Amino acid sequence: MKNLFRAAAVGALILAGATGAGGVAMAQTAPAADAAFRATTLNLSAYGETRQAPDMATITLGVTTEAPSASEAMRLNAERMTGVIASLKKAGIDPRDIQTSGLNLNPQYVYVENQPPKLTGYQAANTVTIVVRDLKRLGNVVDASVNSGATNVGGISFGIEDSSASEDKARLEAVKALQAKANLYARSLGYRVARLVSFSESGGYAPQPPVVYASFARAEKMDAGTPVEAGQLKVRIDVSATFELVQ
Repeated sequence: MKNLFRAAAVGALILAGATGAGGVAMAQTAPAADAAFRATTLNLSAYGETRQAPDMATITLGVTTEAPSASEAMRLNAERMTGVIASLKKAGIDPRDIQTSGLNLNPQYVYVENQPPKLTGYQAANTVTIVVRDLKRLGNVVDASVNSGATNVGGISFGIEDSSASEDKARLEAVKALQAKANLYARSLGYRVARLVSFSESGGYAPQPPVVYASFARAEKMDAGTPVEAGQLKVRIDVSATFELVQ
């Protein structure tokens, strides 16, 4: 019986010791959390920007045909589009860079007031989106497609195959601007930057939205080379960070 009471007493002491240790740990953790809560922080954002010449372009070309019957409209369209695609390949466009992006057949009606619509024929439209990787050929490619039967020219957008170097340069500019801003605010407030608490990035190169080249207007044959200026594209990196300040 004595041994039983002795074991119970030892167990109680062990439990009390564990509880006491836990209490000490909690007491030690609470001030650290309070100190972090009381820290003076500064939340900032900045960006870096570079420019790079594009090395590729995307453009949409199409053929629109009309005929009294649907089958005739589609037949004529197929003949012309076959010629357009052949001209694109002859101009140096890789087949993998030619993709059909639209194929439509629609009835055409004449509307007269107080009369039912009158069917006059059918219109077939076929469009392809191409990627030109040699921008020196871009104007000639457009001319060749129109001269071979293309009746519509859509939007053109320029792009960058590999923007990693420009993005890294923009990152360095963004961090430099962020650090300068943090030091400026800290000094003006009578503080100094103690450490970086958090950091995040957004942005980067995004393909340029298409600009109107000849917005699906019926095109005529072109004899002179069509001039196309690629300019430069903007690569931007946005960063944001939280800094801890001390006096």
